[in-house]
Amino acid sequence: MFDIPNNLKYTKNHVWLENIGEDAYRVGITDFAQDELGDIVFVETPEEDREYSQSDECAVVESVKSASDIYCPLSGVVTEVNSELEDKPELINSDPYSDGWLFVLKANDNSELGELIDANSYYELIKED
Repeated sequence: MFDIPNNLKYTKNHVWLENIGEDAYRVGITDFAQDELGDIVFVETPEEDREYSQSDECAVVESVKSASDIYCPLSGVVTEVNSELEDKPELINSDPYSDGWLFVLKANDNSELGELIDANSYYELIKED
């Protein structure tokens, strides 16, 4: 069974968001996504201080199986990236919701949150896969 924390929001592309206050969100890929990818060997994080629109490709996660584009869950500016992933990309496999986060995004338009899904809806989504 996959870990799907109730306090997070999710995209249908297997990205999670954690509200950390003041329109800022910590972002990563879900437990389901890291499991599907397998052993993660490289992460290309987005550029700090760069603005992305919702659904823009902003990062890449590569595993021994494949590479997967990560799409920005909300429009905003990347204010921080998880630099630990440069040397330890496997943190995403071992702890996708804590040490394995990808970046922090300062949202431009909180109305886009309405397009995200909650933990129960995300569970229903992956249950079909």
